[in-house]
Amino acid sequence: VALKRMLNFNVPPVKNSTGEPVWKVLIYDRFGQDIISPLLSVKELRDMGITLHLLLHSDRDAIPDVPAVYFVMPTEENIDRMCQDLRNQLYESYYLNFISAISRSRLEDIANAAIGANAVTQVAKVFDQYLNFITLEDDMFVLCNQNKELVSYRAINRPDITDTEMETIMDTIVDSLFCFFVTLGAIPIIRCSRGTAAEMVAVKLDKKLRENLRDARNSLFTGDTLGAGQFSFQRPLLVLVDRNIDLATPLHHTWTYQALVHDVLDFHLNRVNLEESTGMESSPAGARPKKKNKKSYDLTTFDKFWQKHKGSPFPEVAESVQQELESYRAQEDEVKRLKSIMGIEGEDEGAISMLSDNTAKLTSAVSSLPELLEKKRLIDLHTNVATAVLEHIKSRKLDVYFEYEEKIMSKSTLDKSLLDMISDPDAGTPEDKMRLFLIYYISSAQAPSEIDLEQYKKALTDAGCNLAPLNYIKQWK
Repeated sequence: VALKRMLNFNVPPVKNSTGEPVWKVLIYDRFGQDIISPLLSVKELRDMGITLHLLLHSDRDAIPDVPAVYFVMPTEENIDRMCQDLRNQLYESYYLNFISAISRSRLEDIANAAIGANAVTQVAKVFDQYLNFITLEDDMFVLCNQNKELVSYRAINRPDITDTEMETIMDTIVDSLFCFFVTLGAIPIIRCSRGTAAEMVAVKLDKKLRENLRDARNSLFTGDTLGAGQFSFQRPLLVLVDRNIDLATPLHHTWTYQALVHDVLDFHLNRVNLEESTGMESSPAGARPKKKNKKSYDLTTFDKFWQKHKGSPFPEVAESVQQELESYRAQEDEVKRLKSIMGIEGEDEGAISMLSDNTAKLTSAVSSLPELLEKKRLIDLHTNVATAVLEHIKSRKLDVYFEYEEKIMSKSTLDKSLLDMISDPDAGTPEDKMRLFLIYYISSAQAPSEIDLEQYKKALTDAGCNLAPLNYIKQWK
């Protein structure tokens, strides 16, 4: 809603207006792109009048009679580039939207450039959007995708981190959380684990919220916010937890569809990138190996199959794909049968529509074609994704890992010794083995004795593992 409002020049879109949307250009940086791409498809952007969407730092031609909506981070190089756009008179008017709040001094830089370029009247609106977070699903958002290693577990926990670096990381996290609550239009009750990075975030966020509320005239949480329920008594609870409370879970091999896609395939911002296997046909000797096709699929909220099955165990998903395929084939056969009854198998769709008054049945069959095609697209998509996941499961015996780790974590009896698993050459990559052993090490009540540990280390080294993670966890424990 916040994005659509921004693209509509920061006024709420009116539902019943029949007029054409105003045609405009959208200019974003990488951060803006990451925020928009999981939420709005190119088609939706076009429906909102966006004819072109370009990266801020690409080479852009002047389009003098079109308004431009900018959606960027208020960084120095972005501001410089925007000032340059003003000087070059690229667009008719400029709507400047900043993902995070822009500082006073940078705002003055833009003002000076606008005066210098004689373009003050063309800068229509300047907005802080407070949208510095990426929404992947209705109930899930992440803080960043660009430079995400800068706010990762490793960044916060590395031994050589300086205080200033830590401050920067905390500020980045706090800024995103603050943006989230501004967009939500709600002020949270904050709870955190003490003495950890979580507490630092909580204290900073609390301070930022209080400072904003102190100035009632300019508060982001009153007046015309998106969630108009300002100061409602239903305040959300924000629980900030340090990852160290539960380190085993992120290492755990998964068994549900969405988690497997995330674990074994290249899956970012709701888009999965696959390399298509080219089949087993042998190429003549000396020929170049065939190039693998790269395919990418969007797994979004509009994908009904994904919505229904992303939390299901993998074998159920495979079964459901099969069922969908069968029901699709039955529908397709029905359309073919109706066509052949009327003797128009070879004809194009045009002929069908001319004859459609002939039979109501055929009309309904034809009108269900777009739906059928969409169904077919989804079936193909999930067949490909599920097949790719299955190849990983088979080649790495991920099902065995999953079951074994579940037993370790729930303290059940193990049917097979850990050493056998680690030294089995067919089961998994060195990384899989390391993950398994770390879960065992983190979950066990008392650490294995030095003699046992040496044995495990030898087995892990023989399997080709890098022992650095183990040394870290040992020290951590």
